[in-house]
Amino acid sequence: MAANLDKEAYYRRIKRLYGNWKKGEDEFGKVDAIVVSVGVDEEIVYAKSTAIQTWLFGYEVTDTIMVFCETKILFLASKKKVDFLKQVAITKGNENANGVPPITLLTREKNESNKPNFDKMIEAIRGSRGGKTVGVFSKDKFPGEYMKSWNDTLTAEGLEKVDISAVVAYTMAVKEDGELGLMKKAAAITSEVYSKFFKERVMEIVDADEKVRHSKLAESVEKAIEEKKYLGGVDPSTVEMCYPPIIQSGGNYSLKFSVVSDKNHMHFGAITCAMGIRYKSYCSNLVRTLMVDPPQEMQDNYNFLLQVEEELLKELKHGVKICDAYNTVLEYVKKEKADLVAKLTKNLGFAMGIEFREGSLVLNSKNQYKLKKGMVLSISIGFADLTNKEGKKEEQKKYALFVGDTVQINEEEAATVLTPVKKKIKNVGIFLKNDDEEDEEEEVDDAEELLGKGARGAALLADRTRLLGKNEMTAEEKRRAHQKELANSLNEEAKRRLTEQKGEQQIQKARKSNVSYKNVSQMPREKDIREMKIFIDKKYETVVMPIFGIATPFHIATIKNISMSVEGDYTYLRINFYVPGSSLGRQEGNIFPNPDATFVKEITYRASNLKAPGDTSVPSTNLQNAFRIIKEVQKRYKTREAEEKEKEGIVKQDSLVINLNRSNPKLKDLYIRPNIAQKRMQGSLEAHTNGFRFTSVRGDKVDILYNNIKHAIFQPCDGEMIIVLHFHLKNAIMFGKRRHTDVQFYTEVGEITTDLGKHQHMHDRDDLYAEQMEREMRHKLKSAFKNFIEKVETLTREELEFEVPFRDLGFQGAPYRSTCLLQPTSSSLVNVTEWPPFVVTLDEVELVHFERVQFHLKNFDVVIVYKDYNKKVTMINAVPVNSLDPIKEWLNSCDIKYTEGVQSLNWTKIMKTIVDDPEGFFEQGGWSFLDPESEGSGAEEDSESEMEDETFNPSADETEVEEEDSDEDYSSETENSDYSASLGSEEESGKDWDELEEEARKADKESHYEDEDTSNKKRKNRSSTLPPVKKKRRS
Repeated sequence: MAANLDKEAYYRRIKRLYGNWKKGEDEFGKVDAIVVSVGVDEEIVYAKSTAIQTWLFGYEVTDTIMVFCETKILFLASKKKVDFLKQVAITKGNENANGVPPITLLTREKNESNKPNFDKMIEAIRGSRGGKTVGVFSKDKFPGEYMKSWNDTLTAEGLEKVDISAVVAYTMAVKEDGELGLMKKAAAITSEVYSKFFKERVMEIVDADEKVRHSKLAESVEKAIEEKKYLGGVDPSTVEMCYPPIIQSGGNYSLKFSVVSDKNHMHFGAITCAMGIRYKSYCSNLVRTLMVDPPQEMQDNYNFLLQVEEELLKELKHGVKICDAYNTVLEYVKKEKADLVAKLTKNLGFAMGIEFREGSLVLNSKNQYKLKKGMVLSISIGFADLTNKEGKKEEQKKYALFVGDTVQINEEEAATVLTPVKKKIKNVGIFLKNDDEEDEEEEVDDAEELLGKGARGAALLADRTRLLGKNEMTAEEKRRAHQKELANSLNEEAKRRLTEQKGEQQIQKARKSNVSYKNVSQMPREKDIREMKIFIDKKYETVVMPIFGIATPFHIATIKNISMSVEGDYTYLRINFYVPGSSLGRQEGNIFPNPDATFVKEITYRASNLKAPGDTSVPSTNLQNAFRIIKEVQKRYKTREAEEKEKEGIVKQDSLVINLNRSNPKLKDLYIRPNIAQKRMQGSLEAHTNGFRFTSVRGDKVDILYNNIKHAIFQPCDGEMIIVLHFHLKNAIMFGKRRHTDVQFYTEVGEITTDLGKHQHMHDRDDLYAEQMEREMRHKLKSAFKNFIEKVETLTREELEFEVPFRDLGFQGAPYRSTCLLQPTSSSLVNVTEWPPFVVTLDEVELVHFERVQFHLKNFDVVIVYKDYNKKVTMINAVPVNSLDPIKEWLNSCDIKYTEGVQSLNWTKIMKTIVDDPEGFFEQGGWSFLDPESEGSGAEEDSESEMEDETFNPSADETEVEEEDSDEDYSSETENSDYSASLGSEEESGKDWDELEEEARKADKESHYEDEDTSNKKRKNRSSTLPPVKKKRRS
């Protein structure tokens, strides 16, 4: 035999077997020798005899008898197998063989009697300990003359047989690192086949309303493991099914692994699927329940089932008795939902390894064995025979829920799940119908009852054909109806929220008072002060100036700016101070601790540039030095203030709990944005117990805790030049002397630069090779990132979930200066490939308004208004008009109210008006002023838009005042301000097709057009006298 035998593994494992035998616990204490005989039987998939051979040698060795005595081991096999076993029989020079009994190899004669060999083995058994009892695997019965003659010999000798299946299973149950690696790989393959093939196939069947039998679907899963794309790149010859996949639905459920998929058609209700894949002889198992349009009660029961599984995982630890873990879970079910106790599966799983199911290590109420670190279990929990109260047909009335995973036992922590397939309701629920479709569904059901099941497809087809011309209109009507409901609830919810918040008035922060010296004793006694010169005290950051012959200290914070000029023979130093009425910078207001005091606004000193006789220096030197030093101190002070301001409001984070385990999920060679230093540098991102740590090659560390992550976004490299993990945080963190709420880790894919000087040719061999290498690199990076994400989600028990943007729903827009692709995720709208990133949380959005929506314009703007009205609205400019309908559809599906209009509004004033008087705003109809349905045609539209402007834009005088004092944060977001300001006054730009048709109908004579032109001009002049709604241009 050419096969290699892992000698080290054999010595380790045979020592463990003999060690447990010598301890003499349970059945081991009753036996004098152990006999393992393996024949040939293709029908036997799992047997303890073949399992122990695989465990010891890595292969099944058929037609072989093994006798383990106290001081020696005997193997009887054919010549080829003896040659294979010689690898462990010859122990010369191998230190690991110390303590292992010597092996005697006996060669079996094929056509002759094996009596001499049998006699040698019986003699060895008689010489081992008492020589009366032998340990055997009583369930293993192999056919054939060879096995029969050996069993007859044992019986004839009168040796007592003791079944040692349970104690040997317990010995093999604790897995070594190599075995755990194989089982993790098997679990990963099972997860891949389930996610990429089975789940997708079920979605297709439901989507296309196909009729597929359970047995056929199970067969297709078995065929799928022959394809490498579902196996994560492993060799298909090393992979096999542990058992035929079990798929059940339609009221017929048996939550066991011994059943087979029946030939009934799959019913679109609760669909249970159990599948296990064996990789290099080691098993794994996975059970999931997919639910099509589950009623609320079914969802509640399923969520409870997941809680039960979580409880079980917490109990499965090293040293815990199996029966205790089972009883704890049973008590939990009794306490939470006593009516489901009778529905719970009789056992909650079993140990697993080379054999799929270890009968002696089943999780039930009687098993006294203790769990050990390194054991791998298949846990499977289900509720059978549940009643669906909403079910009308027979197959809908009964359902079952079944969940299972492959788990590894740890020392102190809860068991680790090796099959990280998501199982929350949003991941396994397939939701088809909504309220609008219920009427249609009832019609279909009636048709089905009248026409019979065979005519269902034809009836549906006819129905679709009949409505084909009206389909778009129907969708639009549904959307409008849904938006109307949202509008009503929006105003009520916003009014309630604003009323609650009204009492929480923001306290305006007073400007920090900087005192130079707390008492006179701190004043410096320098010569310059006595000589009435300007002196700068760097320690206290104070400028001491002579005023009317008195040395007066001014803190550096009171100085606004300084300037120095030379005119003729004199140098002038002009110092300007902050006083009430002068701006202190953005968001600081004009608040002084004592605004009624007398302030110095400006002071100018003059000194001669000419040196007088007897003077040691030119008088103006003091002013020049003062100018230079004041600038230095001012710069230092402002830098420190900026740093303190950055730190202001920073929420103190918990400390990162470092997990010293080397198997932590880790990604290497990543860049961080924003950069830690001026130059970008690589580093590695590692997941620990409660957060991530990024360590740069220079040694800089950035910690991000799981509980501080608001959105974790994974942007794959499909269509992008970088692959990104982006974290949008709840509270800002500090690094690089700045605060950041967005941190991302990325790596570049392929070359971002292209050599334009190079001669391009489509069949250039180097180019083709480079493209192929880039494709492989993309695939490799994608797999590495996905693997990291899955491990992190498992580590955090899915508390942290990564969102992947839906590229198909993406649209172009310019939230900042450049246009980029904005993509929705399940809970946000993002662009994370460009910097700065753009992340909007959908739960925080009050409504979305589309501006400049007109048939002759190519682009429009999107305004996002937040539930927190004090927060600045977000503008997305230059969105292509062909994206309008898809955006509306997406917002509608997210239950977000949207409106549209032809004008650009001054959102600064609108939001200020709402915040100042929320009751008045909602009494006047709230957000309904934005609704296009409130606009009539022709003159009505003009009058309404004028009313809107009057509502939110006070008199001309007030407008001017507010223009000056309005916060710069609320400056305009669009660059087309001049154009948009004129939209409200020019009637032609506001016309739609209805107006034009109406106009054409009335236009009977040519002169009428001329009259209309003159009236239009008058109307323009009249409207220009109104205070215009201007938008400030972005600076």
